[in-house]
Amino acid sequence: MKFSVPKRIVLIGASTGGPGQIQKIIDSLPKLKDTTIVIAQHMVNGFMDSFANRFQNIKHLSVSVVENNQSFENNNIYICEGETQLTNGTFIKKETSLNSYNPNINILFNSFTSQVKDKKVLCVILTGIGDDGVEACKNLSFNGAVCITESKKSAIVDGMTSRARLLVPNIKVHNIDKIVQIISEFCE
Repeated sequence: MKFSVPKRIVLIGASTGGPGQIQKIIDSLPKLKDTTIVIAQHMVNGFMDSFANRFQNIKHLSVSVVENNQSFENNNIYICEGETQLTNGTFIKKETSLNSYNPNINILFNSFTSQVKDKKVLCVILTGIGDDGVEACKNLSFNGAVCITESKKSAIVDGMTSRARLLVPNIKVHNIDKIVQIISEFCE
Protein backbone atom coordinates (compact mmCIF):
# COMPACT_ATOMS: atom_id res chain seq x y z
CA MET A 1 0.00 0.00 0.00
CA LYS A 2 1.40 3.39 -1.01
CA PHE A 3 1.03 6.26 1.43
CA SER A 4 0.74 9.90 0.45
CA VAL A 5 3.20 12.29 2.04
CA PRO A 6 2.41 15.92 2.86
CA LYS A 7 3.78 18.98 1.11
CA ARG A 8 3.55 20.97 4.35
CA ILE A 9 4.36 19.99 7.93
CA VAL A 10 3.45 21.83 11.13
CA LEU A 11 5.47 20.92 14.23
CA ILE A 12 4.03 22.12 17.55
CA GLY A 13 5.88 21.82 20.85
CA ALA A 14 4.36 22.76 24.21
CA SER A 15 4.60 22.09 27.91
CA THR A 16 2.85 23.71 30.89
CA GLY A 17 -0.24 25.56 29.66
CA GLY A 18 -0.09 23.87 26.27
CA PRO A 19 -3.28 21.76 26.17
CA GLY A 20 -5.53 24.81 26.07
CA GLN A 21 -3.37 26.52 23.43
CA ILE A 22 -3.35 23.36 21.31
CA GLN A 23 -7.13 23.09 21.69
CA LYS A 24 -7.47 26.62 20.24
CA ILE A 25 -5.27 25.66 17.29
CA ILE A 26 -7.03 22.38 16.47
CA ASP A 27 -10.51 23.87 16.93
CA SER A 28 -9.70 26.51 14.30
CA LEU A 29 -8.20 24.21 11.66
CA PRO A 30 -9.77 23.79 8.25
CA LYS A 31 -9.79 20.41 6.57
CA LEU A 32 -6.11 19.63 6.02
CA LYS A 33 -4.91 19.72 2.43
CA ASP A 34 -1.46 18.28 1.75
CA THR A 35 -0.53 19.10 5.35
CA THR A 36 0.33 17.01 8.38
CA ILE A 37 0.58 18.30 11.95
CA VAL A 38 2.85 16.74 14.57
CA ILE A 39 2.27 17.71 18.20
CA ALA A 40 4.63 17.23 21.13
CA GLN A 41 2.80 18.21 24.33
CA HIS A 42 4.66 17.37 27.56
CA MET A 43 2.38 15.08 29.53
CA VAL A 44 2.64 12.23 32.01
CA ASN A 45 2.49 8.71 30.54
CA GLY A 46 -1.03 7.37 30.28
CA PHE A 47 -2.75 10.67 29.47
CA MET A 48 -1.96 11.05 25.75
CA ASP A 49 -4.92 8.93 24.63
CA SER A 50 -7.39 11.04 26.63
CA PHE A 51 -5.73 14.20 25.28
CA ALA A 52 -6.15 12.96 21.70
CA ASN A 53 -9.76 11.94 22.42
CA ARG A 54 -10.59 15.60 23.12
CA PHE A 55 -10.45 16.15 19.37
CA GLN A 56 -12.46 13.19 18.11
CA ASN A 57 -15.61 15.29 17.69
CA ILE A 58 -13.96 17.33 14.91
CA LYS A 59 -15.14 15.21 12.00
CA HIS A 60 -12.95 16.74 9.28
CA LEU A 61 -9.70 15.99 11.16
CA SER A 62 -7.90 12.74 11.93
CA VAL A 63 -6.15 13.00 15.33
CA SER A 64 -4.28 10.08 16.89
CA VAL A 65 -1.47 9.17 19.24
CA VAL A 66 1.54 7.88 17.32
CA GLU A 67 2.23 4.16 17.45
CA ASN A 68 5.67 2.63 16.99
CA ASN A 69 6.44 1.88 13.31
CA GLN A 70 3.46 3.95 12.14
CA SER A 71 3.73 5.51 8.67
CA PHE A 72 3.88 9.30 8.41
CA GLU A 73 0.94 10.18 6.19
CA ASN A 74 -0.71 13.18 4.63
CA ASN A 75 -3.61 15.11 6.24
CA ASN A 76 -3.24 13.70 9.75
CA ILE A 77 -2.61 15.16 13.17
CA TYR A 78 -0.20 13.07 15.21
CA ILE A 79 0.25 13.44 18.96
CA CYS A 80 3.60 12.05 20.04
CA GLU A 81 4.87 10.58 23.28
CA GLY A 82 8.16 9.18 24.50
CA GLU A 83 11.26 9.55 22.38
CA THR A 84 9.52 9.60 19.01
CA GLN A 85 11.33 10.40 15.79
CA LEU A 86 10.65 10.16 12.10
CA THR A 87 12.95 7.77 10.25
CA ASN A 88 12.45 7.00 6.54
CA GLY A 89 8.78 7.98 6.63
CA THR A 90 8.03 5.96 9.75
CA PHE A 91 7.62 7.00 13.37
CA ILE A 92 9.95 5.16 15.72
CA LYS A 93 8.90 5.44 19.35
CA LYS A 94 10.75 4.51 22.53
CA GLU A 95 9.80 5.11 26.12
CA THR A 96 11.46 8.16 27.64
CA SER A 97 14.11 7.76 30.28
CA LEU A 98 13.11 8.55 33.86
CA ASN A 99 14.35 12.15 33.85
CA SER A 100 13.44 13.06 30.27
CA TYR A 101 10.60 15.08 28.84
CA ASN A 102 7.58 13.14 27.59
CA PRO A 103 7.64 13.55 24.69
CA ASN A 104 11.11 14.84 23.98
CA ILE A 105 10.51 17.75 21.60
CA ASN A 106 14.16 18.12 20.60
CA ILE A 107 14.44 14.48 19.50
CA LEU A 108 11.15 14.65 17.58
CA PHE A 109 11.73 18.00 15.87
CA ASN A 110 15.35 17.23 14.99
CA SER A 111 14.16 14.17 13.06
CA PHE A 112 12.32 16.55 10.69
CA THR A 113 15.34 18.68 9.68
CA SER A 114 15.85 16.61 6.53
CA GLN A 115 12.22 17.29 5.52
CA VAL A 116 12.83 21.04 5.17
CA LYS A 117 14.58 20.73 1.78
CA ASP A 118 11.53 19.04 0.16
CA LYS A 119 8.60 20.47 2.10
CA LYS A 120 7.38 23.64 3.74
CA VAL A 121 7.89 23.26 7.49
CA LEU A 122 6.39 25.49 10.16
CA CYS A 123 7.86 24.99 13.65
CA VAL A 124 5.91 26.40 16.61
CA ILE A 125 7.10 26.63 20.22
CA LEU A 126 4.26 27.32 22.64
CA THR A 127 4.04 27.94 26.38
CA GLY A 128 6.05 25.82 28.80
CA ILE A 129 8.69 25.40 31.45
CA GLY A 130 12.30 24.79 30.43
CA ASP A 131 13.87 24.84 27.00
CA ASP A 132 12.86 21.56 25.34
CA GLY A 133 12.43 22.03 21.60
CA VAL A 134 14.49 25.21 21.36
CA GLU A 135 17.66 23.54 20.05
CA ALA A 136 15.71 21.63 17.40
CA CYS A 137 13.79 24.77 16.45
CA LYS A 138 17.13 26.50 15.93
CA ASN A 139 18.30 23.60 13.72
CA LEU A 140 15.09 23.73 11.71
CA SER A 141 15.50 27.49 11.27
CA PHE A 142 19.07 27.06 9.99
CA ASN A 143 17.73 24.55 7.46
CA GLY A 144 15.00 26.89 6.16
CA ALA A 145 11.91 26.16 8.27
CA VAL A 146 9.70 29.03 9.35
CA CYS A 147 9.76 29.22 13.15
CA ILE A 148 7.36 31.05 15.44
CA THR A 149 6.86 31.28 19.18
CA GLU A 150 4.43 32.89 21.58
CA SER A 151 4.94 36.36 22.93
CA LYS A 152 5.69 36.79 26.61
CA LYS A 153 2.23 38.28 27.10
CA SER A 154 0.52 35.32 25.39
CA ALA A 155 2.47 32.42 26.90
CA ILE A 156 0.99 30.98 30.08
CA VAL A 157 4.52 30.03 31.17
CA ASP A 158 7.30 31.94 29.41
CA GLY A 159 10.14 29.41 29.70
CA MET A 160 10.39 27.59 26.37
CA THR A 161 9.11 30.65 24.54
CA SER A 162 11.61 33.06 26.10
CA ARG A 163 14.48 30.69 25.29
CA ALA A 164 13.22 30.36 21.70
CA ARG A 165 13.00 34.14 21.32
CA LEU A 166 16.56 34.42 22.62
CA LEU A 167 18.25 31.58 20.74
CA VAL A 168 16.41 30.93 17.46
CA PRO A 169 17.51 33.25 14.64
CA ASN A 170 14.73 34.85 12.58
CA ILE A 171 12.01 33.50 14.86
CA LYS A 172 8.69 35.28 14.57
CA VAL A 173 6.94 36.22 17.81
CA HIS A 174 3.13 36.38 17.99
CA ASN A 175 0.29 36.03 20.48
CA ILE A 176 -1.69 32.79 20.46
CA ASP A 177 -4.54 34.23 18.39
CA LYS A 178 -2.14 35.24 15.60
CA ILE A 179 -0.40 31.84 15.81
CA VAL A 180 -3.79 30.13 15.42
CA GLN A 181 -4.42 32.25 12.32
CA ILE A 182 -0.97 31.56 10.83
CA ILE A 183 -1.32 27.80 11.30
CA SER A 184 -4.85 27.77 9.83
CA GLU A 185 -3.71 29.69 6.75
CA PHE A 186 -0.63 27.45 6.38
CA CYS A 187 -2.89 24.37 6.36
CA GLU A 188 -5.23 25.58 3.60
